[in-house]
Amino acid sequence: MKAGIASVGSWMPERWMPASEISEASGIPEDVIEDRFGLKGKHIAGPDDHVSTMSAEAGRIAVERAGLAMEDIDVVAYFGSKGMDYQVWSASPKVIDLLGARNAWALEMANVSCGGPVALATAAGLLNGDPTIDNVLLVGGCRESHLLDYSNQRSRFMFNFGDGGAAAVLSTSVEPRHEILSYRIISDGQFADDVAVYAGGTREPASHDTVDARRHFLDVADPASMKERLDPVSGPNFIAVAHEACERAGVDIRDIKLFPLLHTKRSFHDWIVDKLDIPPERAVYIDRHGHMSGLDTIVGLDLRQDELESGDLVLMLSAGTGYTWAATLVRW
Repeated sequence: MKAGIASVGSWMPERWMPASEISEASGIPEDVIEDRFGLKGKHIAGPDDHVSTMSAEAGRIAVERAGLAMEDIDVVAYFGSKGMDYQVWSASPKVIDLLGARNAWALEMANVSCGGPVALATAAGLLNGDPTIDNVLLVGGCRESHLLDYSNQRSRFMFNFGDGGAAAVLSTSVEPRHEILSYRIISDGQFADDVAVYAGGTREPASHDTVDARRHFLDVADPASMKERLDPVSGPNFIAVAHEACERAGVDIRDIKLFPLLHTKRSFHDWIVDKLDIPPERAVYIDRHGHMSGLDTIVGLDLRQDELESGDLVLMLSAGTGYTWAATLVRW
């Protein structure tokens, strides 16, 4: 039995931060936020919304939609942001406890912004390779809006970061389910240190000085250097993983019916869609959510899954700092 997606779900915090408020906080004109950043607004976690609780809320929705009981879940795997409830901590055991998924064991992935496609591919491999596992619940949360320093222009490309939770149930037993056909992933470690919350780890332990210097927010070490090295490879790698995932499945990319991809600035989103020759209306642009670490593609699928019919092809495309590009292909 081939593994497939039985259901997806998402959960968003109540507060929504419009482009006008992002403009006020950052000093960037509102029309630039809307037109160039491609952001009408984003959800912002409240004081009690953590990656664990938002993951659990989304997971509850996905399990219910799959028609399963929590006792049916064999693995709970976390794929969201690494900005978690605590440092040196795993979110998946906490989600198991919050959901009462007492028969599940915990798996932690957290591949930052490429997490969605990577998690789907990994869970499918786990299910297809282990006959004792029937149902995997993928959960992810993001609270990275709280890691933004809007006064730091080095990190301005991350001002689209928002908050929320997303989940997917992958199964070999639930019907109907939507088969994971193929995937392709590329990594380039030369970018490993370009983006981080630099203080608080072993290289720069937390201190009064790191707090005073605002080193506990997301930052870019050298934006000019990163851009010079990343621009020549990022676009081609997005295109390569998308094409190669389709080629591995013997699929023509022009037959893709839904194209959920990570939130980027509008011009880059349009460039990817144009280069892949996918009709723009099939691409999912989450301009009312922004970028939510590894959640974007799952949230995009959740928002527009009602448009899909049996047999339709879904290509999920994302990339994460570090730097990794990932595409996963699904037959609905």
